[in-house]
Amino acid sequence: MDSRLQQNRRGFIGLAASGAAGLIGGGWSSVATALTGADADLIVRNAKVYTVDDSHPTAQAFAVRNGRFIAIGSSEEIAGLAGRRTTVIDAKGMTVTPGFIDCHNHASGNSLLYDVLVGNPFEVEFVTIDSIIQKLRARAAETPGDSWIRGEFYDDTKIKDKRPLDIRDLDKVSTTRPVSVRHRGGHTMVYNSKAFELAGVTKDTPDMPSGTYDKFPDGTLNGRVTDRANAVFEKAGRTIDYSPDERDRRDREGAAHISQMFARYGLTGVCHQGGNLRAIQQIRAQDRLLHRVSYEPAADVVETMIAAGQMTGFGDEWIRLGATIEHTADGSFSERTMALSAPYPGSTTGYRGNVTETQDDLNAWCERMHRAGIQVNCHANGDVAIDHVLTAYERAQRLLPNRDTRWKITHCSLVNDDLLRRMKALGVSPALFNTYAYYNADKFHFYGKELMSHMMPYRSMLDMGIPACIGSDFPPGPFSPLMGIQGMVTRTGWNGETWGANQRINVAEAIRVSSLNGAYDTHEEHIKGSITPGKLADFVMLADDPHTIDPSRIKDIQIVRTVVGGRTVYQA
Repeated sequence: MDSRLQQNRRGFIGLAASGAAGLIGGGWSSVATALTGADADLIVRNAKVYTVDDSHPTAQAFAVRNGRFIAIGSSEEIAGLAGRRTTVIDAKGMTVTPGFIDCHNHASGNSLLYDVLVGNPFEVEFVTIDSIIQKLRARAAETPGDSWIRGEFYDDTKIKDKRPLDIRDLDKVSTTRPVSVRHRGGHTMVYNSKAFELAGVTKDTPDMPSGTYDKFPDGTLNGRVTDRANAVFEKAGRTIDYSPDERDRRDREGAAHISQMFARYGLTGVCHQGGNLRAIQQIRAQDRLLHRVSYEPAADVVETMIAAGQMTGFGDEWIRLGATIEHTADGSFSERTMALSAPYPGSTTGYRGNVTETQDDLNAWCERMHRAGIQVNCHANGDVAIDHVLTAYERAQRLLPNRDTRWKITHCSLVNDDLLRRMKALGVSPALFNTYAYYNADKFHFYGKELMSHMMPYRSMLDMGIPACIGSDFPPGPFSPLMGIQGMVTRTGWNGETWGANQRINVAEAIRVSSLNGAYDTHEEHIKGSITPGKLADFVMLADDPHTIDPSRIKDIQIVRTVVGGRTVYQA
């Protein structure tokens, strides 16, 4: 095995310490100071550089040595740092920003490579129900036996038929083997009749507070199952059992594929929701890891961490243990199952969404993670769930005060003034949906204007001094940072509808939210997130300036180059 895969605790700490050493003293390095060292490895000149560093917000050029920025200034000033081996990039007036950081992403590379994709993972695209049926039939034909046939990336509001997929459609795929299609939001599934039979669910099976078995008006099952009601299906039927070697191979290829996609879209850092940590380390050893990983571990890895005494921050500048994987307190924004304090607008049943965990259980889990030194991360969309999570965080903080915990709330979609005040007092780090404002505008009518004025509340949070960061939640949302920036700036969707215009922020704020605030979320703002001497040289070069282009075209700006640690990992 490659020695890089066998780094022990001492090795990780040494790497982290050596990385931090370059920042001792802080401040902006002068060109004169940089000249006392070796030549720069890389110089970018004739650029419009937006540094996201308040002490020097713009520049024309910068220099990089040993993977870090060493000087920033005018093109003439930086020219003196060039030597015979220096690579010089003439940006020809193009825009450079810090690399973008996505603080909530399921990094589903395996799904992109191996699953039946019934919708478009990256862009707004309408499909037909028949196309879904045909794709699933094709997979069934090439998959012998009676194992599950599964589809991914279904979006109920991106269907040309103008109706949702249901049990009758999936019965056309097969009546003899179980079939499922997952909504890209991740909280609802559609099943065929065979799946319900194997799971033992009938029209008389009662719903639960944490999930539902939805029905047609006549009381028969319509195939849609929400949140934790899906658990019974996970134990039903047979799935293809790959060998350990094949599973590892798929995980490696999936991790490498998604890393390439991240680089293509300008992401230099991503908070991974679980996944195969060994596979990520292996592709790093193979020089195929193109972005920095904050690994947010699932329950089994968390237990290993606690047993070994490992805390958040263990690792180095490429792979480190971050907050926990999202601990789910309620349902979904896009699938309309998040927990609200009032019934959903237009509901005839008084439905208020799904609370997926009791307050007592949430309290106990948050306290245990906090005592173990692991950054706590809870999924909470609705105001009810955010209240529950803040209650658990406040309790844990009282029991074990910590000055810089950075309690993380993933999504944090619907807030009010009281919730914002509590978040500010606790020092919460919220990771909000960024691409939803553009991609999911066709769902916002389910909530209405009043609720949407308090949703994805970037403006409210920044005005309160709460360091909101971005969390695409891919697959639920596309992960293009530029699509996210356009949505934050305009609050206008692909369909031309504007929702929650009061929550708009400007381009400079959106870039900061998408870079430096992301570094803050992972306790790494001292080493990345801005173009500052001493920090890691992670940046993107854009063909147009999002500050000056028509805001409705920001998402279409070409990523010309993505650079991580001074190395180009993507070039158009």
